[in-house]
Amino acid sequence: MALPAYAAETSTISPTVYLAAIFAMACFVGYYVVWSVTPALHTPLMAVTNAISSVIIVGAIVAATASGAVEGGWIAKALGGVAVALASVNIFGGFLVTQRMLAMYKKKGD
Repeated sequence: MALPAYAAETSTISPTVYLAAIFAMACFVGYYVVWSVTPALHTPLMAVTNAISSVIIVGAIVAATASGAVEGGWIAKALGGVAVALASVNIFGGFLVTQRMLAMYKKKGD
């Protein structure tokens, strides 16, 4: 039995395409999870995202320091530095937003 032209060749999905698809799905899931949270749970959600960002910083530091043993390690150092910078902005901004949200619940005289 003859196979159609598109089925005659065997091909695999590129790992880059596979990872990009997972990233896109994670973005959609994250968006819908955050927007479906009730307003009372936004402060704990912010705390969790700050914790996740701190894990990202640890991973970025490990990637940046371990890259010296590999040829072409400057790419890992650069990406590690960018990851540290962006996660730091996320953490400090998250703490500022959380502080402002908690200040809304204080009484005016305090």
